[in-house]
Amino acid sequence: MGGNGGGGGGGGGGGGNNILVVPQASQALNQLKYEVAQELGIAMPPDGYYGYMATRDTGAVGGHMVRRMVQLAEQQLATQFGQGMQR
Repeated sequence: MGGNGGGGGGGGGGGGNNILVVPQASQALNQLKYEVAQELGIAMPPDGYYGYMATRDTGAVGGHMVRRMVQLAEQQLATQFGQGMQR
């Protein structure tokens, strides 16, 4: 009821309340966001305020970012632990 419980960071500054686990990744994540948006044909706001964007668009960008990050993590794990550890 009421409260500001976590979530997508949609209200206000476009996710500015999200705390990064690896702060050094901020620039790379921003770049990824713009690349994904461009691939999807979604124009990102130049001023960084996402409040006027459709939730559907911001959700699509975020969802594709997560997919890409999972793919990168899986590739890194496969390289790190070798291909021989398959089931």
